[in-house]
Amino acid sequence: MPTDTPTDDDRDLLLVRELAAPRDAVWRCWTEPELLKRWFTPAPWSTTRFDRDLRPGGGSTVTMRSPDGEEFTHRGVYLEVVPGERLVFTDAYRAGWEPADKPFMTAVITLADAGPGRTLYTARVRHWTAEDRKRHEDMGFHPGWNKAADQLVDTARSL
Repeated sequence: MPTDTPTDDDRDLLLVRELAAPRDAVWRCWTEPELLKRWFTPAPWSTTRFDRDLRPGGGSTVTMRSPDGEEFTHRGVYLEVVPGERLVFTDAYRAGWEPADKPFMTAVITLADAGPGRTLYTARVRHWTAEDRKRHEDMGFHPGWNKAADQLVDTARSL
């Protein structure tokens, strides 16, 4: 069951869930392009592209399509990659450490064992300003990230 936990920082949004899927499968879903495209955007949206260089400093590109067919592309870099445990990425930079025009967030995804076949999943999304955090929350952070987490579980359990 989801826990939308309050944080001490007025710039953070936090989602903590115990997922009914093994940690290695959840990690694969976060890091393998074809798997991520299956779950990353809450339906009826879809992910049409995911390119990544999975290493600190490596770039990533995600393209999402709205139900109306409009596409949105987001670029960023990985700051930290600890296989099976932690993934940190930001839109503050592009590949090659090129600064972004308008940084919005840094995501810290943490995975831990929560019993046989279960994963403690923590997504902390840090924003540059309290206004950015509020905007992300108003865009539907909690329902959207929870729906995506449900889709993540379905994808991970299919492996």
